[in-house]
Amino acid sequence: MNILYVSQYFPPEMGAPAARASELSCHWVRAGHRVTVLTGFPNHPTGIIAPGYRVPFCRIIYRESFHGVNVLRTWLLPFPNRKAWERMLNYSSFCLSSALAGLRISAPDVVVGSSPQLLVALSACWLARAKRVPFIFEVRDLWPESLTAVGVGGDNSFLHRSLKKIASFLYRQADQIVVVTPAFKQHIAAAYNIPSSKISLIPNGVEAAHFSPDQVDESLRNRLGIESKFTICYIGTMGMAHGLESLVEAARFLHASHPEIVFLLVGEGAEKQRLIAHSGSLGLKNIRFIDQQPRAVIPHYINASDAALVLLKKSDIFKTVIPTKMLEFMSCARPLMVGVEGEAKKLVEEAQAGLCFEPENPKALVQAILKLAAEPSLRQAYGRNGRRFIIEHLSRRQTALDYLDLLNNFVLPAARSKAA
Repeated sequence: MNILYVSQYFPPEMGAPAARASELSCHWVRAGHRVTVLTGFPNHPTGIIAPGYRVPFCRIIYRESFHGVNVLRTWLLPFPNRKAWERMLNYSSFCLSSALAGLRISAPDVVVGSSPQLLVALSACWLARAKRVPFIFEVRDLWPESLTAVGVGGDNSFLHRSLKKIASFLYRQADQIVVVTPAFKQHIAAAYNIPSSKISLIPNGVEAAHFSPDQVDESLRNRLGIESKFTICYIGTMGMAHGLESLVEAARFLHASHPEIVFLLVGEGAEKQRLIAHSGSLGLKNIRFIDQQPRAVIPHYINASDAALVLLKKSDIFKTVIPTKMLEFMSCARPLMVGVEGEAKKLVEEAQAGLCFEPENPKALVQAILKLAAEPSLRQAYGRNGRRFIIEHLSRRQTALDYLDLLNNFVLPAARSKAA
């Protein structure tokens, strides 16, 4: 099978979208398939093109190989993930350039368009129709609903109405829709009147061999100055959706009374500088901000921590999501503290992998921290349970194979139809 996967995000960019695109593609190649990823020049979330991709003549189209995956990078307007209009220019530029560049790719058997962001799927839909092959719409984020949840455009705004029309068009044009949680399936079916049979669930998975409790850098705690501290890590994007102000407030509550407790924040994002400024203005010494790290060493930072924190703002739409970072923490056998309702809370409780608390409630977060800090045996039990759950249910290899089965269901009938 020849698969064209359209995703704006791909390594060396960090984050769940890049990880899903790269890891699924690599597993498909190992299974004997040809995979081409159509993506942009890496710049997320800072808006700065990554070193090695800044040569001027390469800015239009750039080809490379990634562990056997053919990667075609195409031009976009790089902007930091901050202002709405900048993000829309970034998204629109990739949509247009990928729609044109994709025409140069030899005809695939199927096109997969992965959101976020939504306009990626518009390009993928166009390419699938131009090449007369099935179009699979992979929904990893509900747009425009998730944008509204973080204050980007109200329900009646032009942006919201426009994106909702695009989403509705794509849901109807897709030969099949792939979602990552059951709640996504329920929402799309109800809100857009899409038959449930047209929506398939392929959950996010984890490379359990990489995100493993064995991936330890013995000197890291010492280098970070946390060797004698109870350390809580937050690793990933520091964006508008994450409600990280509650972490700063929790740190303020604990600063004087529990100096042995520290927060380790690793990553970048639109809110990072504001969080640094706010914590600095409060004189907090118990928050350590670390720059974004290569994915290869992320398990070292997770395993250098005593517990892991997952946060999102309190919103009905975020009840539908399961943050991928949560699964990676579980795979590393770290006990969780999860300030997310809905699907994420349900999974943590099913796996018995940690404590859940009300989103954007700093006092509830403090209570969870103090409970885990006081009970080492509980931390160990939660960690073991989480690791076991990932191995049994959410390994990336298995989700990739399940995805291939789904793709084959559309590729084979399409091939027979062309032959006839």
